[in-house]
Amino acid sequence: MQENEKLEKKAILVGYKTPDNISFEYEMDELKLLCEAINIEVIDSITQSGDSINIKTYLRKGKMDELVDLIEVTGANLIVYNDELSPSQMQNINKLVDVTVYDRTYIILEIFKQRAKTKEALLQVEIATLRYMRARLVGLHEGLSRQRGGGSNGGAYGKGRGETQLEIDRRNVGDRIVLLKKQLAQVTKERALQRKKRSSSQTPIICLVGYTNSGKSSMLNAIMQYSSLQKKEVESKNMLFATLETSSRLIKLANNHSFILTDTVGFVSKLPTVLVEAFKSTLEEITEADLIVHVVDASNPEFEKQIQTTNEVLAEIGVINIPTIYAFNKIDKVDNYLYVPSDYTKVTRTSTVTNRGIETLIKEIEAEVFKGEEQITILLPYSEAKYVNTLKTSSNVEAMEYLEQGIKIKAKVSKNLAKELNRYLIKES
Repeated sequence: MQENEKLEKKAILVGYKTPDNISFEYEMDELKLLCEAINIEVIDSITQSGDSINIKTYLRKGKMDELVDLIEVTGANLIVYNDELSPSQMQNINKLVDVTVYDRTYIILEIFKQRAKTKEALLQVEIATLRYMRARLVGLHEGLSRQRGGGSNGGAYGKGRGETQLEIDRRNVGDRIVLLKKQLAQVTKERALQRKKRSSSQTPIICLVGYTNSGKSSMLNAIMQYSSLQKKEVESKNMLFATLETSSRLIKLANNHSFILTDTVGFVSKLPTVLVEAFKSTLEEITEADLIVHVVDASNPEFEKQIQTTNEVLAEIGVINIPTIYAFNKIDKVDNYLYVPSDYTKVTRTSTVTNRGIETLIKEIEAEVFKGEEQITILLPYSEAKYVNTLKTSSNVEAMEYLEQGIKIKAKVSKNLAKELNRYLIKES
């Protein structure tokens, strides 16, 4: 985007504070950051307090008049609402102001659209955007006359009273969503097969979750430095929703402990329902994790609110009873000792910049996912040599000897794998 294009978007933020919304100021500050993420310059804001948002125009009449005057005084050409507007609110507001109207959901969708790179992310974002736009088509076609049928190209839709442009657009959008969901289903199927393959390898799966820009990708890269395997880093930037892709890396430590570490999409306050729904196939990865590492931006004064938001989304997608370690990251930006509430029982303080606490976090991960290990010695028939790779990638192999009768292996393995290999157990001489 060119510099002059950036300056063209000058916005006024509009928010409504209800008595139960104790995080209102934080939400408005975050909305400003969201706007800046897509090069919208925020030049002013207007807020109203009350028991409930006006169902017709969001703000009550007096404040709505103030907003109209503020637009004229500031020269703003855009207003952005902190909440998702209903189709009727959007339509009514458009009648009162002569500028573009966006809501928080639209801004987040635009960020996702700009950040999406993989086929899966592109499909998910387009589906979410179309679902959001479909309900709002009514305002785009007000006053259009009926399209009459007839003519050689009328087809099935060219008979009878004809359709409004709104009906045609809604049908076209619906058809597009169906097509995209079929394509996404195929990609989801391939992802499920990959997960099944990883699960069958007995290798523990650890998912990094957290608020956007808390440092999840940087955390994956930092932990990867302790792996003996090839280090292919993931993209990491200091920006909201820097990546929408789920990235997994096999981590193999010096003691032969191995686990799969997965970076997931970040969350944000009021994450649109259409996005959560569209990204469910990606987020399902978290529901199958053996352990969650919840990465928290310790330098953000609202970190507890961010933790709450993340946990709410996790609950929404069905994440329950999965052990969790809270990694309070960016500790290098905290001047004083960070006090952590006792609610978070398993806690580490980390910095991916200075590498502080990363080794401690790895030890915490090992203590959790390998705590049920059993020491076994087996004589594996050569016909079952397939287990050798499983043992090498998911267990701590202490000794391996190729004998005439088979492969003698001494290792520490998970309880599940020990049970599977029970028939090959031998007593050490």
